[in-house]
Amino acid sequence: ATRRGAGTPLLLQLSLLLLLHLGGECGPSRTLGCALVTLDSPIVPLGSTVTASCTVHGELCHGLEQGKIRISWMLDNKPVAGSQRQGPGGAEVSNLTLPWFNHTQAKLWCCVEWNGTKQRVGMTEIRAGYPPAKPFNLSCILNLSDYGLTCQWEQGTDSHLPTSVVLKYTGKPHPLPEGPRAHCSVRCRSRGQAVTGCTPQGGHSHCTVPRRLLQLYRQMEIWVSATNALGTAESEHLCIDPMDVAKLDPPTLQSIQSIPFQTDCVALAWDMAWGTKHMELQCELRYRALEDPAWALVTGIIGRAGTAQPCGFLFGTQYHFQMRCRRNSASALASWSEWSPGRNYTTHEKAPTGKLDAWWGAQAAGTEGLQEVQLRWKAPRQREANGRVLGYRVTLSPRRRGRDPLTVCNTTHTHCSFSVPAGTRRVYLSAYNAAGESAPTEVVLLERKGQPLAGLRAVPGDEHSLWVHWEAPLAPVIAYVLEWQPVTTEPEHCSSCWQIEHDGAATTALIQDGIEPFQRYNISLYPLYEGTVGVPIHTTAYSQQKAPSYAPKLHLKRIGKSEAELCWEPLPVEMQNGFITSYTIFWANSITHMASATVNASLSSFVIRGLKPSTLYKVHIMASTAAGSTNGTSLTLVTTVLDDTEIQFLFLTLGLVFVVLIVLLICFQKNERMKEQLWPSVPDPANSSLGKWVPAAVSQEPLQVLAAREPGPAAISTVTVLEGEPGKQPGKEHPGLPAAVPALPRPYVRQEGPGEPVQYARVGAAGYRGQRLLPEPAPRFYENLRGRGNGGGGAGDWGFLEEPPATFPLLQGLRIGGAEELHECRAD
Repeated sequence: ATRRGAGTPLLLQLSLLLLLHLGGECGPSRTLGCALVTLDSPIVPLGSTVTASCTVHGELCHGLEQGKIRISWMLDNKPVAGSQRQGPGGAEVSNLTLPWFNHTQAKLWCCVEWNGTKQRVGMTEIRAGYPPAKPFNLSCILNLSDYGLTCQWEQGTDSHLPTSVVLKYTGKPHPLPEGPRAHCSVRCRSRGQAVTGCTPQGGHSHCTVPRRLLQLYRQMEIWVSATNALGTAESEHLCIDPMDVAKLDPPTLQSIQSIPFQTDCVALAWDMAWGTKHMELQCELRYRALEDPAWALVTGIIGRAGTAQPCGFLFGTQYHFQMRCRRNSASALASWSEWSPGRNYTTHEKAPTGKLDAWWGAQAAGTEGLQEVQLRWKAPRQREANGRVLGYRVTLSPRRRGRDPLTVCNTTHTHCSFSVPAGTRRVYLSAYNAAGESAPTEVVLLERKGQPLAGLRAVPGDEHSLWVHWEAPLAPVIAYVLEWQPVTTEPEHCSSCWQIEHDGAATTALIQDGIEPFQRYNISLYPLYEGTVGVPIHTTAYSQQKAPSYAPKLHLKRIGKSEAELCWEPLPVEMQNGFITSYTIFWANSITHMASATVNASLSSFVIRGLKPSTLYKVHIMASTAAGSTNGTSLTLVTTVLDDTEIQFLFLTLGLVFVVLIVLLICFQKNERMKEQLWPSVPDPANSSLGKWVPAAVSQEPLQVLAAREPGPAAISTVTVLEGEPGKQPGKEHPGLPAAVPALPRPYVRQEGPGEPVQYARVGAAGYRGQRLLPEPAPRFYENLRGRGNGGGGAGDWGFLEEPPATFPLLQGLRIGGAEELHECRAD
C-alpha cells in the first residue's frame, strides 16, 4: 500500500499488494492495482485512535468494471466495520476509525466482494508502542591496560518499538569548576558538537569508547541516547575526567604486626600496584575475625605507599585483612580497585578480664560433713577472653599474694563437680590463658527457699529460639536464671543450657542456645533475691511442631459381641514432634461407613460400642498435634457371637453337667449294689451244672403251668432218679472228654390245687440213691443266680446258686419206683 501524500496518479495505478494467505472471510485478491490503503501514521502510541482509508477504482480492477462495489475491512483475522461513500472519478472510498488501538503490531486489510466472495485488494501494517524510556545508572570505568572507557547503564521499560541506543560525548568540553560533581549542570555543559562514542551490540547495555576518542586528564560530558519513531530519551549527563574513573590494580599487603605498647593496635605495610606509583592514592582497609561475618572498615588512608596503624583489635584473635585503592581526586565517581588478596594475622594475648556468669546446685555428699556442689559457668566472651582460654580454676578462697589457695577443681570444661565442707557458702572461679589468669569471680552458694514466681509460659521465637514470659514477684529481684533441658526418654544433662538475665525488672527472655525444632524442652526459672534463691517454676515448649513421626500401635484388650476395648502405648517424646492434642480412633466393617471417635491425649484406652456380633472390623488410630496428624497401621478384629456373661453361663452349665456325669460314673464303678440294682446279671440256665447232669436220653416231659392260686403245702408225687455213668461224680466232668450239652428236662411244674403233686426235679445218677448230696461247691457256671419264693411257706421255685448252700435240701429214704414220703427237703 502507498501512504497518503506520497503518490501520484501513476503511483495509484501501480500500487499492488502482495496479499498474504491468511484465510478468513477475505481471501487472496485476483485483482491488481485497483485499491489504495492510507493511514494517518503507520506507528502510533499504544491505545491511541487510528484512522484509515481504502480507495477502489472499479475500472482498474479486473472483473469489477460493472456492478456495485462493496468494501469491507479486516484487522488481522477479525472483521471491523467502516463507512463507504462515492469518491471523485467514480471511485469507491471506505473510511475506518479504530478508537482504541491496543495491538503492538497488526495488519489492516481492505477487501471487496467478487464473484460472491471477498477478496483482499489492499493492506497496511500498523505498529504501536511508547516513546523510549530514559536510561539510568550510567557509570564508566577506564581500563588502564588499553585505556578504553567502558560505560554501562540500565535501560527502562520496553517501548515495543525498534529503538536505537548510542553512547554520546562532547568532543571539546570546557573545563569544569573545582569540587566534587556527579552530573553536569546546565552552565557547565560543553558547546562542542555531540559525538557518538560507541553503540551497544546485541541489545546489551554497555559499550567501550576507544582510547583514540578520549582526552585524558580533561573533563568530558557523556550520556546515553535512546531513539524510536515516537521520540528520544537521554540519560543524565556525566562530567568526568577519564583518569578519575580509572580502574587501578589492587595494592599488596606486605606485613602485619602488633604494637607492644599500644596493645589494641597493629601496624600494616603495603606496596602500590605497578603503574600507579606516580599517582596520589586514597586507600581503604577492611578486616574481620574469622568467625565474624561482618567487616570492619578503616578509611582515609592516603599516600603512595607506606604503613598504617589501625586500633581497636581484640587480643588473641585471628583476623583477615584486605586493602583497595583509587586515584585521589575530587570526583566522587573515581573507581576503586579490587580488594587485595587476603592476609591473616593473630593479635597477641593478655590475661582474661571481666567476671564469669556462674550457676550452681548443691546436695549432701555420701561422706558426713561434706556437700557435693555442681558448678556451671559461661565461657567469657571473645572481648573478655583476650585470647584462647586454656582452663578454669575453682578455689575455696581468693588468691592472695604469697600463697596459693586450695584448688578444688581445675578443668577445661565449663562445668565441674566437687566436694566442700558442709556450710561452705563461697567458692571462687577464674579463667586463664597463656598470658595470665583473670581476677576470681565470687560465687555465693545461696539456699533455694525464696518466693517463687506467679506464672511462666514459653512461645516460639523462630525454629531455633524460644521467648519466655513470666510475672514479676512482689519482692525485688536482682536477676533471673533460666534453665532448659531437652525432654527425652533417656534424660541427658546439658551443662550449657542455662543463662542469667541480669535485669531484675525484666519479664521476658530469649533462649537461643541449642534450641532445635520438633524437640520438647523443660524450662525452669529461678528468681535471685538478696541473700536467697527463689523456688523455681517450670513449663514445657516447642520452637516448632509438626505431625508425629508415627501413630501408636493399637492392641486389643477385650472383645465381646457388641464392643471392643482397645489400648495403646503413648509415643516416645522424640517421636511426638509436638504436643499431642488428641487421638482419633476409626473403625469400619465391609458394609457400613467408617465411624470415628476422638479421645483426650491423656487417655491410653478406648471402648468401641455398638458393634455387630460375629462381624469383622478394621480399626486404626490417628495421633494429632497442632501442626498435623499421622495415621497408624490397621488392626483387624472379629466380634464374638456371645458376650462374656453368656459364655461364662454356658461354660458353667457344661461344667456342672460334666461334673455330674463324672460323679455318676465314679459311683457306678465303685458301688456294686447300685450296679446290681440298675442292671442285674441274668444267668444262662443252659450253662448250669445241673443242666449238664441231665443226659440227653431222658425223655422230656411237658412243662405244666398251673394256674395261680393261694399257696399251700406241696407234695412230691414223683421223683425220678436217673442212672448216671459209672465212675462219674455228680457235678463233675471228665477233663479229657468234651461235655455234651444234655437236653434239659422240664423239672419246674407246679399244681394249682392243694395236695396236688409238684414235680420239682429229676435226679439223675442211680448211684446216688438214698445218699446225701456232698456239700461241695457247685461249678462256677452258677454265678449270680437267685431263688424266688412263691409265698409264705408254700411251694417255691428254686433257681441256680453260685454255690449250693451249706444245708442244701437232702433227700432221704428214697426208693426207686416207690412212693415213699420225702422225709426232709430244706433249704436255707
